Amino acid sequence: MSAARLTRLYPQAVTDFYGSGELCVYKTGDPWPVAQGPESQNIIRAARPIYDHPIAPKWLETAWNIVSVLDSLQVNLNTVNPLAYANAGEAALICGFVITVGVFPGSLAFDAAVAAAGAVKSILERVGFPEIQVAFVESIYYRYGAGPKLMAFNPNIEMEGLPGLRKHFTPTLSPAIAPLKTPHFEGSGGLYFRLSSDKDDKRVVLLTCAHVSHPPPAFENKVYTRKKESQPREDVILLGSGAFDNAVQSIMGFIGDQTVSITTWEFSLARLPEEVPNEPRSTASRRKELTNLIETAKDKIEEANTLHTYITKNFTTTASRVFGFVLHVAKIEVGADNVLYDWSFIQVDEDKIDWDEFKGNMVFVGKSLVFFSFSSMLMFPFPFLCLCPLSPSLQAVTRPMPTGRTICSLSLTMHVVITRLMISSSRSRASSPSLSSATRRTTTFITSRLSLPSRMDAPPTLPTGALTDSSRSHATTPSTASARTPSSTLFVGTIR
Repeated sequence: MSAARLTRLYPQAVTDFYGSGELCVYKTGDPWPVAQGPESQNIIRAARPIYDHPIAPKWLETAWNIVSVLDSLQVNLNTVNPLAYANAGEAALICGFVITVGVFPGSLAFDAAVAAAGAVKSILERVGFPEIQVAFVESIYYRYGAGPKLMAFNPNIEMEGLPGLRKHFTPTLSPAIAPLKTPHFEGSGGLYFRLSSDKDDKRVVLLTCAHVSHPPPAFENKVYTRKKESQPREDVILLGSGAFDNAVQSIMGFIGDQTVSITTWEFSLARLPEEVPNEPRSTASRRKELTNLIETAKDKIEEANTLHTYITKNFTTTASRVFGFVLHVAKIEVGADNVLYDWSFIQVDEDKIDWDEFKGNMVFVGKSLVFFSFSSMLMFPFPFLCLCPLSPSLQAVTRPMPTGRTICSLSLTMHVVITRLMISSSRSRASSPSLSSATRRTTTFITSRLSLPSRMDAPPTLPTGALTDSSRSHATTPSTASARTPSSTLFVGTIR
């Protein structure tokens, strides 16, 4: 955001905390020294800790009183810091004590900041420290150090079988999630949305069900919204207790399967006659095939072991898997249209995802379908890439697939319905989610021995705001979401 909107009313907006990247909305007390002369550079400020100040015994109580009064004034604060300041490289302080209140950029007008500063000063006067200055600075607080970033995901460059193991530890749709305090109540996420078209506002939310964010056994069925940064976070983790155990066990199972395959192929290789010059082509081809299979399996085991080591070192504790917090939970109820409303938004921590590698709203279909012959692939066109992008509208395609066999050797007549809409599919025992009459429940699913309609009447459209565009544009689409969905304007497009 431009600094001109602040300097017009408060000329020291840039110079007060120059070097920190924070703009000052308003500060009480005498102006701090600034550089003189048309060619002089701004003076870099340096924060200093405060020791042995007489306010120390009363500080915690005073700080919470400040938070309480600012909340009552609708100030969207995220931090309250007691600091001293000096010019960089100098020992002398330019301010012995200033309380800096961090506010979300663009959320606090100058007049409101002046009024809020007066309220804070009143508190300081009551505790006997009227000389302490108060400053409101624009900042966004991130929780660094709580755990590593979620893993990037590019299944098109990995060996077969490995993407399915890695996917669980990535933000790829639909991520398995659970509340941090109740990790045994598990569910999954649906679409990603960004909350504003403002390029400086990078907030992204994940759509899920209300009974996933607030499981009924542990939470009262009522509306909840985290309106201010000062409210306690309700953290959400990637992979609840059961999902994490299953994901790790799948890696171990994959390694075991590859080990068994290597043993089988080595036994077959040992039964071949010794290699001799001018041996039959079929024998040489078989030897080459088995050798390649063995080497590939060994490479897969090495990659799977590396993944297992990384996972167990970085994601074993639930706290290390926190990736966001509950922003809004709707009350679970049946509306006048006889549709169950059960939805929630999880705000994603910006530092938990590598946004340069983020794929947006794309569904991993690498293990969803098995094509039994090239002719069947021609008969049923399907993207060769492992990630299928979603479009702003739901489209249904139903085509019969040839009879095949599953891994359980059960002969099935397969029908595949590919819809381009991703809505959360909860793993909990609570009732099935439904967000509105304009949305539907699933994305890609396979049914056996099921008669499916040849078309879907009145295909619904995706709520405005879905991150669907692989080109990362910021185009918008008309909203068809129910009036019960959030009032914030949502936009199509990925994060950056």
